[in-house]
Amino acid sequence: MRTQLVISGQELRISDEETLVGSWKKSLEKEPERKLFSFDGREIDRGTFLDLTSKTASDLANSGLIPGDRILISGENSLDLVIAHVACLRLGLIIVPVNSSYREAELKFLIEDARPRAALVDQKEWHKLLNSIDSDLFISSTAVETRSGRRPDLDLAKPDDPALIAYTSGTTGKPKGAIHSQRSLLAGALSVARAWEWTESDCLLLCLPLFHIHGMGIGLHGTLLVGGSAVLQKGFDKDLVFSEMATNNCSMFFGVPTMYHRLVEDERVSQLASLRLCVSGSAPLPADLHQQLKDKGGVDVLERYGTTETMLTISNPYSGERRAGSVGFPLPGVEIQIDPESKEILVRGESVFKGYWSKEQETNESFKEGWFKTGDVAEIADDDYVSINGRIKEMIITGGLNVYPQEVDEVIQLHPDIAEAAVSGMKSQEWGEEVVAWIVMEEGIDSINIDEVRKYASQHLASYKIPKRLVIVKELPRNSLGKILRHELKEKGVIDGK
Repeated sequence: MRTQLVISGQELRISDEETLVGSWKKSLEKEPERKLFSFDGREIDRGTFLDLTSKTASDLANSGLIPGDRILISGENSLDLVIAHVACLRLGLIIVPVNSSYREAELKFLIEDARPRAALVDQKEWHKLLNSIDSDLFISSTAVETRSGRRPDLDLAKPDDPALIAYTSGTTGKPKGAIHSQRSLLAGALSVARAWEWTESDCLLLCLPLFHIHGMGIGLHGTLLVGGSAVLQKGFDKDLVFSEMATNNCSMFFGVPTMYHRLVEDERVSQLASLRLCVSGSAPLPADLHQQLKDKGGVDVLERYGTTETMLTISNPYSGERRAGSVGFPLPGVEIQIDPESKEILVRGESVFKGYWSKEQETNESFKEGWFKTGDVAEIADDDYVSINGRIKEMIITGGLNVYPQEVDEVIQLHPDIAEAAVSGMKSQEWGEEVVAWIVMEEGIDSINIDEVRKYASQHLASYKIPKRLVIVKELPRNSLGKILRHELKEKGVIDGK
């Protein structure tokens, strides 16, 4: 391994005046009749898309929203959601994307922390719930109701203006909202477009959720930035992936290891060879799965690395060896450093977030002399390939989604038969990691089954956070200060359920 612990990507030049929305507008005004998105049999061209986002932005402004207001957005992938997302950014609103599987307690926390003025949500049952949490919220579906009034000025946001608050899990306390500016979102999408040679001739098959940085900040934002096109899907469906890929002459697919695990088992997997680029991220891609995709699918998947706070920062090369088990090299505009003591990977660059919403102390603690501390442990090979070897942080990544262990602990411990609980991530071929719970029963109660725990947890937590397996123990391992030692949870216990 190298002794030089700092490496940089190629230079990324962005003028002082450039913004994400300004760059989109410039890109999409060319050839307005050219197809931009297709979804569920409906197509939309560039010019129509700009008109619809302008109209939706006007409707939002005439509902009383002004630049700088926070707005919660949630729903399955759809054209309405994409139009609403872009309209909000063009108006200068700050988007708070939300996982559509969240439960009441999770929503309540976001509302109380981000203090949005509006919510555009497609889950009808959420409308009444949100109103009960904050009766002053303007609530609509992503297909915003038409309102008469003046047309506001659009695309006036400045590079450093906040554009997005993406909530992410940490090691202590509740989830934190990472604030991204117009400039950091632009840099994140632009660096990927340069590295992957993404052009207006590309068509992306996009089934990743648009509440996540991978699907939204790279898939959607990148498509708009380069002026390419995308086929949107509500979610991952392998039959739709294969059919839409052929029908629309797609050239790119972005996924997570769980998706590739399912695709490689399908007899049609060889059709992936028609794509010029398949990308995997959000969780480690097992080396044997990488090889299976090569052998059966004829595709050399490009693995990359990033965080909610930094966007994508490291990627295997588009031209060159895509090394299994490695995430490659720093992207353009990114510098990385390996802390000599902890081996933690530190990141600096234009795409790094500006801080956590209303949390100055946590922001300061997340940086070291201007470098963001990712919480991931890494090493750099002699030929500069970077490998991620683990995490300092306790966060679990399952199916590409982040799970904050303490949040799950607290819910499970509310069960009347359970005295203590702690969850941790166990390796899974399909999910990358799966949530496993270690529990101590109340005195006089001998056992509980996984189905009962899952049923109870489902009342309070999104489905991906609910434990898949269960270990009953007499006590939880703790240090001298009483802190649970989650790494020891992985070393012992008979696991019940699947």
